[in-house]
Amino acid sequence: MYWTDRIRQVKIALVATAVVIAAASLVSSHFLVKDLEQEERNRMEIWAEAMHSLNTATEDTDLNLVLKVLEQNNTIPVVVTDAKGTAQIYRNVDITSEDSLAIATSKARIYAKKHSPIKVQIGDRRTDYLLVCYDDSMLLTRLAYYPYVQLGIVLIFVVIAIFALLTSKKAEQNKVWVGLSKETAHQLGTPISSLMAWTEILREQYPNDELIPEMDKDVKRLQLIADRFSKIGSAPERKEIDLTTLLERVVEYMNRRTSEKVLITTELDKDKTTVYANAQLLEWVFENLCKNAVDAMGGEGSIHIKTHSTPSSVVTDVKDTGKGIEHKNIQNVFRPGFTTKKRGWGLGLSLAKRIVEEYHKGKIFVLNSEIGKGTTFRIILKGVTS
Repeated sequence: MYWTDRIRQVKIALVATAVVIAAASLVSSHFLVKDLEQEERNRMEIWAEAMHSLNTATEDTDLNLVLKVLEQNNTIPVVVTDAKGTAQIYRNVDITSEDSLAIATSKARIYAKKHSPIKVQIGDRRTDYLLVCYDDSMLLTRLAYYPYVQLGIVLIFVVIAIFALLTSKKAEQNKVWVGLSKETAHQLGTPISSLMAWTEILREQYPNDELIPEMDKDVKRLQLIADRFSKIGSAPERKEIDLTTLLERVVEYMNRRTSEKVLITTELDKDKTTVYANAQLLEWVFENLCKNAVDAMGGEGSIHIKTHSTPSSVVTDVKDTGKGIEHKNIQNVFRPGFTTKKRGWGLGLSLAKRIVEEYHKGKIFVLNSEIGKGTTFRIILKGVTS
């Protein structure tokens, strides 16, 4: 739980940092772009004034400074039109077509929508004027888009960082699973061997005792549990098994271990229920679901197990009449450590998910759940086609 909460806190911190960086970048870039726009406006007004000086010059006028101002504009696209909007000259506009003036006229209309044209009076009549239409320079255009590029980079960084954290979390969980499972199997091995030896001794001394076979079943059950734990962390051996037969064994075991107040019913498909799986681990999954159902019902209610097949898979539903799962917790039931019970480690469903999805490449999820009515878990396994 601590690791999960820490991961959540780090994710929130990363997202918050990304939002702050993006907001600061957008605000600062906005003001910078506005300043540059005003600067380019001032430059174009000076350029327009130079155009006015050029058009009204006399023979005695020194045009060196005027021409220098006009020639120094190498970055801002500009189109000069007459009073009717027809292009007369243009500069820094990329036009390769033969009908260049027509294209320049079209561009001038576009420029006029972005920036108010600068009027240059060249005669005494009202219609004797030129319009200087200009666009943003390449530098200003790039700067306007820069914050969004930066935002994208920050978002990519956050996604990569979160992915790395989740991967680290999953690797840590895998180490815990494997270490816990191997150690459990190791610790169970010695007492189980001892119990098996004592059972043989008791069977030889009391061959007719009715309790010894029951003790032997319990010892074998412990051996099965230890064997299951030993398979966690390594690729389990899988083979073709009949899911219906496996579920019948699970039901038989659960009937022996639960009270008469729990009714377990089945609706098992007899055809096409062959799956490629490890029987011991898969039994563990269904036993966990049934035990969780018994706990959710408080030891009184019914469990219904139903299977049906599709062309490519075998679907199993385990439905109980327990207290149900709150909607906000449905996404958390498979998370390690999550439990609503006063006792328990919250590892059963997490282990079931690992066995089904990682070892058998299937799916396990909550099909539906209603408070006070019960929960249905669905397991989908790939079927074996004949």
